[in-house]
Amino acid sequence: MSLPLHNRIALVTGASRGIGRAVALELARQGAHVIALARTQGALEELDDEIRALGSETTLVPCDLKDFEALDRLGGAIFERWKKLDIFVGNAGQLGVVSPLSHIDPSEWETVHAVNVTANFRLIRSLDPLLRASDAGRVVFISSGAGNKAQLDPYKGLYASTKATLDALARVYAAETRTTSAVKVMSANPGPLRTKMRAKLMPGEDPMTLRTPEEFAPKVVAMCTSEWSETGKLYDFTSDKIKSFQAPV
Repeated sequence: MSLPLHNRIALVTGASRGIGRAVALELARQGAHVIALARTQGALEELDDEIRALGSETTLVPCDLKDFEALDRLGGAIFERWKKLDIFVGNAGQLGVVSPLSHIDPSEWETVHAVNVTANFRLIRSLDPLLRASDAGRVVFISSGAGNKAQLDPYKGLYASTKATLDALARVYAAETRTTSAVKVMSANPGPLRTKMRAKLMPGEDPMTLRTPEEFAPKVVAMCTSEWSETGKLYDFTSDKIKSFQAPV
């Protein structure tokens, strides 16, 4: 019996560690060919070994997401080899500084927005024709409660602003593809997980009290299947519910 994602081509950004690595491995377990994008060559090679041990295949893309021209070329390279892309998981992100807005250096602001927002826009631009060429294109952007809570936290404005913007990009892309393609676009909020980013944000927290990326990954992969029908919504891992974005009160 074939696996659910057999012959599906999946791109995962930030695939070398944390949520991205867990999602890449889960996609591979379900039979997908994983295009794994991250900055660290060594960590990507370790991921490749693990995916091959599962009986699946991967294509490694060592790339800095701030290299926007490389992201443009990626779409062309995927087209040349596969003519389509079935799954895109936009996971890679940076926390940046936790600081009052008035204290943030402009260069730090620009770097974090480049990785968390602009890179995803450039990838939408590069990958859109490939996703539309699939019979069930699926896109999942890793969101955060930092950007969609009714009461936003002080000192997290840099990260929160990027995630709020990413949610807006996802919703607009969902609206643009809803009636013109088979593409479905979701945001996924993992909540607090046992990751390096969480440890940096909350250094005094006991990581063993947190759920893991490996627990979250199957929920993301479920949104990547051809059976998934929701679009333009938010999956919240903490409550395990699909939520509609709410208008401002």
